[in-house]
Amino acid sequence: MGKNVIHMLKSVTDTIGNSFIITTEDGKLIVIDGGFPSETDYFKEYLKKVAGTEKPHIDAWFLSHPHDDHATVFFEMIEKHREEFDVDRVYLNFPSREYLAAEDRSAGETMDLFYHTLPLFADKMRIICGGDVFNVGAAKFYVLYSYDFEFRHNRANNSSLIFRMELGGKSVMFTGDAGVEAGEKVLRLYGDTGLVKCDICQMAHHGQSGCNRRFYEAVAPEICLWPTPSWVWSNFNGNLQTLVVRGWMEELGVKKNYVSKDGTQLIEL
Repeated sequence: MGKNVIHMLKSVTDTIGNSFIITTEDGKLIVIDGGFPSETDYFKEYLKKVAGTEKPHIDAWFLSHPHDDHATVFFEMIEKHREEFDVDRVYLNFPSREYLAAEDRSAGETMDLFYHTLPLFADKMRIICGGDVFNVGAAKFYVLYSYDFEFRHNRANNSSLIFRMELGGKSVMFTGDAGVEAGEKVLRLYGDTGLVKCDICQMAHHGQSGCNRRFYEAVAPEICLWPTPSWVWSNFNGNLQTLVVRGWMEELGVKKNYVSKDGTQLIEL
């Protein structure tokens, strides 16, 4: 298992999704999201490869928010493959089904899967909130944002956790699908603390929309992680903001873009 490496997994079907596996210098294994159920077989085999064992031990699994392209690999793994891996902690903070389903039917369906599988991991679940700080081995996490019931628009995406990870002397901002409102709240609460500026930033909502330019200006990353399929990267259907966001990153002087459309990406910290 490599030291201090972020693995951003490709999509085997060139679909939208979010899937990260992180290894630390002290042998910890961390997962963020996972993607659609169709990605489960690839995720499972890649996890074994990274861990170097047929039954990987995951120290921490973060679920950013209840959308199927982020959370449902976890539900598949915990329901159908739970004899093939161990997990110590599952970190999340989901709003109620009613709050989400009022605006987003698919998020309500993902919450149904959450409730269905919850008895299988309830003892491992930890609810984290904005302001929490904790370590997973050598990795230190600062939770900068968890959902805000005051946000009545874009509810599911704005329920994404936003957190900073420090590892190997580098800082990484993970944003899930966070929208403009979530990013602006982070700036209000933490803009003067030094916690928003990061070396690396995961692009919110796959880089097609999400956090605004002000947020990225404050993060000021040298490296961007794009969990982005080819059709989102190129704005194939002409209805996304990806090209605009790519332009922002170029203007902000980002030195390197890692994009999952190009295959699984390894970022050494």
